[in-house]
Amino acid sequence: MAGRADSTVLAGARVVLPTGTVEDGRVIVEGTRIAGSTPEGARTVDLSGHWVVPGFVDMHNHGGGGASFTSGTVDEVLTGIRTHREHGTTTLVASTVTGEMDFLAHRAGVLSELVEQGDLAGIHFEGPFISPCRKGAHSEELLRHPDPAEVRKLMDAARGTAKMFTLATELPGGIESVRLLAEHGVIAAIGHTDATYEQTVEAIDAGATVATHLFNAMPPLAHREPGPIAALLEDERITVELINDGTHLHPAALELAYHHAGAHRVALITDAMDAAGFGDGRYQLGPLAVEVKDGVARLVEGNSIAGSTLTLDTAFHRAVTIDRIPVEDVVQSISANPAQLLGVYDKVGSLEPGKDADLVVLDADFALQGVMRKGTWIKEPRIG
Repeated sequence: MAGRADSTVLAGARVVLPTGTVEDGRVIVEGTRIAGSTPEGARTVDLSGHWVVPGFVDMHNHGGGGASFTSGTVDEVLTGIRTHREHGTTTLVASTVTGEMDFLAHRAGVLSELVEQGDLAGIHFEGPFISPCRKGAHSEELLRHPDPAEVRKLMDAARGTAKMFTLATELPGGIESVRLLAEHGVIAAIGHTDATYEQTVEAIDAGATVATHLFNAMPPLAHREPGPIAALLEDERITVELINDGTHLHPAALELAYHHAGAHRVALITDAMDAAGFGDGRYQLGPLAVEVKDGVARLVEGNSIAGSTLTLDTAFHRAVTIDRIPVEDVVQSISANPAQLLGVYDKVGSLEPGKDADLVVLDADFALQGVMRKGTWIKEPRIG
């Protein structure tokens, strides 16, 4: 009996599994999924000298390839998604930026259709419920207190596809909004916040589970006023997002987070904007003008960092080669942890039989060579 034409065995690579790295391992792909046994007639691809890791999962991303998830057309959003897939991100959440409530509700409707058809894993609302003291690249005149009724309006507009809200939980309505989100299974993330240590602890106790880009857009750690950073790092209930682009964080800050929280509580994200995978130039981030120069995005007015131009293959490469984080820990942070937070770990986030055949092939120096999503090569490795 002839084997399936789409059955493939990826053999000879170092394969990173939840239990550790397997030398001279293999991943069996049958159709769109990872299989537990080799079908008859399967094609073998020799990946000796390479690594095979799970597809990356980005839970905080505003766009790429010249396209914005906040304001782009459906086709433009799809362009951004494809750009990040080519860099190894096989599961992606679209993040918005601060805007008028009606506009954000409309965008939620547009993006929810792409979630429903499987192109996105959900929607993340970053703003408008954030602190004007730590607004970063958000329009101050559009910021609002996190009124639970308005949070609910955006949840309803997203038709069950909202995965996360970033809130300054110290603002009026913040704690009530955290409780509302937790009751509906939506992640309440603490970020763009001017909260004290004590206020942050209160929000965690109310149900917050994520720190939006830890260290960025929040008070710095101080010995008499430890602020939100200490509270977020010390609590086992919190997963901390980190932007490992060499601009947002000093390597020592990244090391501190990994050391104190542990790899099981880190999610590597991009916080990417339109210029990711595209190039320098002028862009819009919501209503604000952004200048990207030498790969660093800053507001034209005020010079604040405005997201990143990062892709997750670069974040992975930096983590392993510059930050010297063990490969297995990086895989946990860039694939498994965000997949678990998003509630999709039964399908993605690790290389296990029955899951989607989402994987990344890296060479011995951890440069991206191939990307597969649901059994189809987005970027096929050139071997030999």
